[in-house]
Amino acid sequence: MTALRIEREGPLLRVTLARPERRNAFNVGNARAVVLAGDGESFCAGADVDWQRSAIDLAYEENVEDALRLYRMLEAIDSCPAPVLARVQGYALGGGSGLICCTDIAIAAPDAVFGFSEVKLGIVPAVISPFVFPRIGTAAARRLFLTGERFDAETALRTGLVHELAHELDEAIERVVRELLSAGPEATRAAKQLIRPEGQEGLRAFLDKRPAAWRSGSSS
Repeated sequence: MTALRIEREGPLLRVTLARPERRNAFNVGNARAVVLAGDGESFCAGADVDWQRSAIDLAYEENVEDALRLYRMLEAIDSCPAPVLARVQGYALGGGSGLICCTDIAIAAPDAVFGFSEVKLGIVPAVISPFVFPRIGTAAARRLFLTGERFDAETALRTGLVHELAHELDEAIERVVRELLSAGPEATRAAKQLIRPEGQEGLRAFLDKRPAAWRSGSSS
């Protein structure tokens, strides 16, 4: 938890990845909104190099458990009952881009840099893929996963990875927070729950190679 800074401002919870020296390698209670941000020059540049180096010596079962811990963290963000906003600056690479896919609203600086760079390290973005596919779609993922190339904020906006570009990030985040806080808190949480079943059904349908339920003739 020393890598996180958690601040409560009334109905707003701010969670900051507080390891700027590592470029921010990674219970909301009744909070009505959560802002996920990174200290320093970058949002999150993916997995910490020292952690990756130590993983080489882990047994297979230990690596699986490590991957499951990462998945559970991403799932916790994705399933957070309150809206989660990402404030993205600098680098958002590998797991950093995967982390964005778990948030509801992402606002990025125009010079932010993104990438699903796992293949450059000889690994695959398997753990983050269940969150990436619903966000950017398989068409974009097929290229970006295979090349591992870095891409700019305009591409991130076009693929749906982020929702808005803003030179003044804090002003943009505060504007969206005001919109969220002006809505009914229970209605907002219910709306998020409504969105999640459709997203889960869409992913299951893709993995099962079948039409989603809402595309069948019996669906309304």
